[in-house]
Order: sequence, then structure tokens, then C-alpha cells
Amino acid sequence: MNLSSINGVSKTFSDSDQSVDTPTYNSKKRGSKKRGIRVSPWKRFKGLGFLIGLLGFFFIINWWMLSRLNYSGVGPKFTSSVKNSKSPVVIKEDLRKIIKVNKPQKTPFGRLLKLASHALAEGQNKPEPKGLWEEPYDRASNWKPCSEERDWEPSEGNNGYIMITANGGLNQQRVAVCNAVAVARLLNATLVLPKFMFSSVWRDVSQFGDIYQEEHFINYLKPDIRIVKELPEELRSLDLDAIDSVVTDEDIMKEAKPSFYRKSILPLLLRNKVIHFLGFGNRLAFDPIPSQIQRLRCRCNFYALQFVPKIQEAGALVLQRVRQNSSYAGPLDSYLLGPYAKKMGKRKRGQSMKGPKYLALHLRYEIDMVAHSLCKFGGGEEEQKELEAYRQIHFPALTVLKSNEKLPTPDELRSEGLCPLTPEEAVLMLTALGFNRKTHIFLAGAQIYGGPSRLASLTSLYPHLVTKENLLSQSELEPFKNFSSQLAALDFIGCTAATAFAMTDSGSQLSALVSGFRMYYGGGQMPTIRPNKRRLADIFLKNSTIEWKVFEQRVRKAVRQTKQVHRRPTARSIYRHPRCRECMCLLE
Repeated sequence: MNLSSINGVSKTFSDSDQSVDTPTYNSKKRGSKKRGIRVSPWKRFKGLGFLIGLLGFFFIINWWMLSRLNYSGVGPKFTSSVKNSKSPVVIKEDLRKIIKVNKPQKTPFGRLLKLASHALAEGQNKPEPKGLWEEPYDRASNWKPCSEERDWEPSEGNNGYIMITANGGLNQQRVAVCNAVAVARLLNATLVLPKFMFSSVWRDVSQFGDIYQEEHFINYLKPDIRIVKELPEELRSLDLDAIDSVVTDEDIMKEAKPSFYRKSILPLLLRNKVIHFLGFGNRLAFDPIPSQIQRLRCRCNFYALQFVPKIQEAGALVLQRVRQNSSYAGPLDSYLLGPYAKKMGKRKRGQSMKGPKYLALHLRYEIDMVAHSLCKFGGGEEEQKELEAYRQIHFPALTVLKSNEKLPTPDELRSEGLCPLTPEEAVLMLTALGFNRKTHIFLAGAQIYGGPSRLASLTSLYPHLVTKENLLSQSELEPFKNFSSQLAALDFIGCTAATAFAMTDSGSQLSALVSGFRMYYGGGQMPTIRPNKRRLADIFLKNSTIEWKVFEQRVRKAVRQTKQVHRRPTARSIYRHPRCRECMCLLE
């Protein structure tokens, strides 16, 4: 039983708008009369009937294609010709599976999806909008990475040891690790190599060394802090709970200031010699922070955390194949892939950014996001029951809050831009921005809520869509089986290296870190699409009446307004907004 299907779109054909060359036909008639040759009425009637029949045939075909947009189908099955091949990546769809619809349902965006299909068909041979694949402002290239600069002596770390067991998925853990590095320097403590907490949502037993290179992490940060792989033997037998050395997220306010750590944590550290941070999600403020500590956070994020060779090698395969086996080397390849970047080709200084273009799309529409949002997505009462059951298991605090407090309604949440974009809304946004049907799209994310059928609109309007699972063979994916964080690392690589990156939820940690990396290393030439969901929600409300041209104009304006080049706003994340004096230098 598919509780969340808001129906998508079946496959459309780009060559449906054919026409008959009627002027040539008429000129022949005129020529015949001029030569005095009599054309029989039967032949004239026969030709006219053929013409009418041909036009009727194309009308029926066009009607059939558009009618398919009203119904959902079983999601397309992807196959790829990427394995050990020098030919371009080819994605095929099983049309029979799309057509077999057990229970057709209307989609709320059926009318707009029809208009989008028309727009793609009409625009397939037209140039894309100017600047679609570029940063709109030249001054973005004036910001250069400079967080590697150090202006202090290494910390001896002699006040004690800090342990951290970070919660969440790959990207939340990355932020927690870099915050722990900053706190260790702040308190003149030694950091024990971080550990990762098992999550009932992500269900991944991976530890730090399964994802990041331990020796590189320790050695790169040696001029900043002291890092050890484990506690000294004399401290291992301590009962940290008994001596109140375990500090959970409940004990620390969100985005706590350095003064809190000096006043509340340092005395514990000096007394017990060990502090164990459990969770540590967003527990260090971004302002006010000493500038050198802020710079250390940037160094940790952009330089110290390098993926293990296993992930780098698989990431190189993903990039090679999504770029259609081109020898093009992207500007971020060496930072993401290490020595495996050499397989991508050598990028020369001043080399053009042009190469096989692809758009990375992070569709943050997994069940955890959908359930946590408290929004409605068209699945009716059954959908709400399923999401509530999920919340009771994975978000019990939210369930209690929901029953005890008056929370905003789903409509109010949507109007405020607090609901994740659905796959249908995402594809409408991309089409309105001007990405044509030939665009190669790398889709990042885990299991989409609603299954493959929920992606029908996206895969039918953009047939050149791939995922890491399509690009890698079963044997290449086998080492990552049941390791969601390691698979998320491949998505991180695919998104960060893309020609253009589009997010559907700005609150996503993956989107935040990816956009920060592209800002830091991209030289102002790697655009990121950050939709203003509040503005888009207002536009989508008019889906039953708005004309396509007006829809295009409003969507493009809403996205363009988010592409301003500015310094990091106060108290905002340096991982998402590294354009600040601590992380990057502005060249006038």
C-alpha cells in the first residue's frame, strides 16, 4: 500500500510537435495550374484527406502524452551502460512499467506539469537562459581560501582529554567533529579521536576511521591541537557517569558561547581529567568566537577531514561516469578524491571550467524529513497515520510537543516555507529555471518517501537522471552495503563537484556543507540554487490558474534573489557561509 503517492508523470517524447509542410503542397498545386495540367477532384480529395488524417494522428499522440501527466505510474527502472565503457552514460526507462497504472490518481500539479512538458518540448532546440550554469556576480571570484594560515603555537592539551560521540548522519557528525576540535583548542585539551553514535534513523555502525583518514586528521591538525587515538591507560577504567564527566546535549544549550565552556566545562575537565560529549549536535555558537578558533573550524572542515581511499575511489568512478567518461577534471576533484583525482585528468592553471555539464539535485524527501516537518503531502489520512507512527518511534519529543502545544497548521507551515519541496515541485522549479530536457542530473539522497513512483514526474521530464546506484555496479556498491553514511559520502562528492547544484531544503546539513565547499573552493564559478521556499509556496498556491510564462518569471526571480554575494551574516554557520575574514580573503 503506497500511502504517499502524489502522482507523477509518465514519459513524454521530445519529437511530438511535428508539423506538415503545407506551403510546399500548395505551391505544387499552383504550379500544376500554371502548366495547364488538370488535377482530378479525387486526387485533390485524397491528398486533403491524407493531410487531415496525418494532423489528427499527431493530435491524438500529443493528447495521449499529456494525459499521462495526470496519472502516476510505477517508477522507471534505470539501467546504465557505464561499466567499463568509454561510451556516454545512457539511461533507459521501462515504458511498460510506467504505463501499467493500478490506481490512477490526480496530481495537485497536473496542469503545471503539462505546461512544463510543453515548455521542454518547445525549448529542446533553443539555447538555455544566459548564466544558467554560472554564478551571476563576478565579485564572487574575489573571495579566495585562506584558512590554512596559522598565527599561534600548537596547543599542549595538558588540561585533560575530550571525548566525543557524535550523533546524527554523516554531515551532522562532520559539524560536531569540527566543533569538538575548536572546543579542544579553546580549553587547551587533548582530543581523543571522535566516535560516532549509532542512529535508529540511519542505522549505520561506521566509525570515524571507516569514513575519514585518521592519520591525516591527526597530523594535519598537529600545529593546532593534540589528538590521540584513545585515552591513556590510567584513565580508561574511570566510570565517567559516576564522576559526572558525561555531558549530553541536554546539559549544553544549543550554540553555546565560549564563556559557557570556560565557566562550566573547564572546571570539570581540570577536576576529572576527562570529559565525554555525548551527541554534541550544534553545541558551539558561531558568534562571538575568537577569530583563530573560527579559522580552526574552517581548517578542520575544508582540509583535515578527507575521505578514506575506498570512498575516494568509488567517488572518482561516480564523477567519471556522470561526466560521461570525459577526461575533464573539476576544480574540486583533488580536494574530494585525493590521489584518485589523477584518473579524472590533469587540470591546468587557468583551464576553462567548461566540460561535460551536469546538475546535482539534493532531493531531501526521505521519511525522516517528511515526518519531522509536520506538513501534509497529499496522501490523505493514511499518510498522516504512517507519519505519526514514524514520529512516535523516532521523534517522541516532537510527538509529545504536538499533543500538548498548539502548533502551526500544515497550511501555515507551507506558507512560511517550512515544508520540504516535493519531487513535483522540484521538477517544476528546474523546468522554470530553464534546464532543458537533455540536462544530465545526478540525484542525491537516500530512499525517497513514496518510492520510485514519487519520482515519475522527475524521471519522465528529465530522462538523463542518474543516482550513485545507477552509476556503480553491484560489485562496486557491495563494500558500502548497509553503511548509509559511507553512501552519503558518495552523494557529497557527486553534489560538491557538480557544474551546478540545486537544493530543495536549505536546512539540510548536506546542502549546507556542499554549498559551503563550492563557495570555498569554486572560485566563484560553481553556482548553487537555493530556493526561497516561502516565495515558491506562494507561487505554487496559484498552480491552477497561473500562466507558464508568469510562473517562469516568478520562479527565476525567487531563485535569483538568493544568489547575492555577501559576507557571512552574524551568527550564521561558517560551514555554509565561509565568506568571512576567518576563512576566506577578499581580494579587492
